[in-house]
Amino acid sequence: MNKTDLEITFAGNKVTILGDQIKVGDKAPDFTALNGKLEPVKLSDFDGKVKIIVVYPSIDTGVCAAQNRRFNVEANNLEDVVVLSISCDLPFAQARFCGAEGLDNIITLSDHKDLDFGKKYGFVIEELRLLTRGTVIIDKDGTVKYVEHVPEITTDPDYEKALEITKSLL
Repeated sequence: MNKTDLEITFAGNKVTILGDQIKVGDKAPDFTALNGKLEPVKLSDFDGKVKIIVVYPSIDTGVCAAQNRRFNVEANNLEDVVVLSISCDLPFAQARFCGAEGLDNIITLSDHKDLDFGKKYGFVIEELRLLTRGTVIIDKDGTVKYVEHVPEITTDPDYEKALEITKSLL
């Protein structure tokens, strides 16, 4: 697997990011991850919609939980937009969290089995076999319009920038 040239830290310590680094203007590669029912879901299942991909290490941490809560609220106000929440958490943990929190505007996907998303988009943390934090926005035609790899994994993504880009595509 390729190493990216991204400078990313986790609690101040540099980590190695693996995969093919996705860039603005790229055609979004199709990927497969598992939903809460352990069924395969593909990015192409959402063709024709704007897609916000919310990427994070683990639903069981404060920043990751807040990231999902925020995008769940925002998704309620965005027509023709699907929010795909993806991590290497097991589908059961993602479903438990969303059920307990009442999050029903996001679609959780687990990349734990094959790291298909992480490898194709450049979000795999080599040292931890988790995904790094970030956001990817893809337009209705399947072109990547925004990519954020959060430089320090323990901090929030740039919500305002992601929402600004998303709204510009509607």
